[in-house]
Amino acid sequence: QVQLVESGGGLVQPGGSLTLSCAASPAIFNSYTMGWYRQAVGKRRELVATITSGGGTNYEGAVTGRFTISRDNAKNTVYLQMNSLKSEDTAVYYCLASLGTVDYWGQGTQVTVSS
Repeated sequence: QVQLVESGGGLVQPGGSLTLSCAASPAIFNSYTMGWYRQAVGKRRELVATITSGGGTNYEGAVTGRFTISRDNAKNTVYLQMNSLKSEDTAVYYCLASLGTVDYWGQGTQVTVSS
């Protein structure tokens, strides 16, 4: 059974930093593109960043230069380092594992940016 378990969310002040982690089942991690999406209240779920099995990355424009996605294949874990956080980054962040038409989602972790 494929599992994605996110952690690292929480409350942070504007300008602060957080690192999200997503631990994936070993059976899929090395082959799948991993990604982070987010969904704010009243908004559609949107792409934040992805990283392929080969390490290629892609970022949504609003987070470019502030967020960094990385993966540790030995630990079957993908990370999202978030710096210079803004109130508009407040959302539930979801981990995604994707290969072709097959997607697996984590349960989500809340990130709240507020003073």
